[in-house]
Amino acid sequence: MGRKATYSVGGVVVFLLGAALWLHLTDRNYVYRALRYNFADIDDHLIFEQRTIAAPAAAQPWPFAKDYNERTPPASLQQLHQELESVAFLVVKQDSILHEQYWQGYSSKSLSNSFSVAKSIVSLLVGVAIKEGKIKSLDQPVGDFLPAFREGAKAQITLQHLLWMSSGLNWDESYSSPLSITTEAYYGTDLSKVISRLEAVESPGQQFSYKSGDSQLLAFVLEAATGQKVSAYAQEKLWRKIGAAQDAEWSIDHQNGIEKAYCCFFSNARDFARLGKLYLHQGVWHGDTIVDPEYVKASLTPSGLPAASDKQKVDYYGYQWWLMPNYKGQQIFYARGILGQYIIVIPEKELVIVRLGKKRAERVGQHPGEVLAMIDAVNKMVPPP
Repeated sequence: MGRKATYSVGGVVVFLLGAALWLHLTDRNYVYRALRYNFADIDDHLIFEQRTIAAPAAAQPWPFAKDYNERTPPASLQQLHQELESVAFLVVKQDSILHEQYWQGYSSKSLSNSFSVAKSIVSLLVGVAIKEGKIKSLDQPVGDFLPAFREGAKAQITLQHLLWMSSGLNWDESYSSPLSITTEAYYGTDLSKVISRLEAVESPGQQFSYKSGDSQLLAFVLEAATGQKVSAYAQEKLWRKIGAAQDAEWSIDHQNGIEKAYCCFFSNARDFARLGKLYLHQGVWHGDTIVDPEYVKASLTPSGLPAASDKQKVDYYGYQWWLMPNYKGQQIFYARGILGQYIIVIPEKELVIVRLGKKRAERVGQHPGEVLAMIDAVNKMVPPP
């Protein structure tokens, strides 16, 4: 028995040493961090390098509705918050805070990871760059900004293809495998190398296929077009202009590195709600046009492309914003993150809803179930006039 046990232990040691050598030789050392932390978390700014997006010296505080926190949410919504571990829930009506709740020690000032809400922020910044003339049009090839996209099949990819998630690049949007490109982008330390390995495997503009790599490429384009880090551009052209109350943070791949632009913008519910307010008002903030209203309109228009998954026409996605073109008679759009981070806008009632938390429910069609539940609940809290 002792000899067999020795052989068994020795075999495990040899296997582990071989695996470690393979990870090192194939440049996959990021796997150690992925295995250590197991899955992405809303507090991951504590484990990554961050770049600060400074708030203005004079913030623009939110006004409060006359009946602030006096309207009781339905019991079903409160139960949902408990089940899905919400940490923040905020409702803004007609540009005033109507209702807000916080849990688990979070507050109106707590930073929380927005995950793929950041994709909508990148889309917004593309609109800012177009307004400024840094980008001429969405028909521009990516190769106008990134030399690696000037030859071969990748030369056909335009900015609109990236915004519509129709690049045709071979990004594998997998969250479960520690060896996937998405895991490497999140836990690795060299986003440029990750993106450089992408190849065009399909003609662009033919079908919708959700890929974080398309968003990351848009950030590379923004940096090339503006000559600024994406965080610096967001600070100057967005965060300070909308009067954010708190500094935000954006995760970067290594010290002084590149923003993980497809995810990892950290802020709080009140400041995230400003982004919803900006698009509710078609890109205009208190008379200052930050994003051209025509770009906002285009952003919130479905691509109409067939989806790669089921070949059905996409009526639920625009320029990196999720769309609900006719939910119980309402036209709704929203930004969303993987663990149930949402900025939901209901223009008909001038409502902005922000939910931050740790879990997301199952989808109902293309939309998470709690999105529908929150919309229904808030519609009950704010009936038609």
